[in-house]
Amino acid sequence: MCRSIRPLFNFDPPATPEEIHAASTQFVRKISGFHKPSHGNQSAFNRAVDEIDAICARLLDSLATSSPPKNRQEEAAKAKARAAQRPRS
Repeated sequence: MCRSIRPLFNFDPPATPEEIHAASTQFVRKISGFHKPSHGNQSAFNRAVDEIDAICARLLDSLATSSPPKNRQEEAAKAKARAAQRPRS
């Protein structure tokens, strides 16, 4: 869907409000087609980001897993290694 949106669940330390907000903003940008909405659409855009932000925070707080939390640095290193293996066009 959107490569800028990263998984936020089951990390140590947990996702920050800033990370949740950034993912919500990227989601609204993707579905609206606006990177920066016009002045007339700004309030609707901001309202959607705020609502999705709250929903995502509730979702992350309510999820449960029996697997141990993932380490952010290790996961970032794995993603970087996968990206390096992808063929370039």
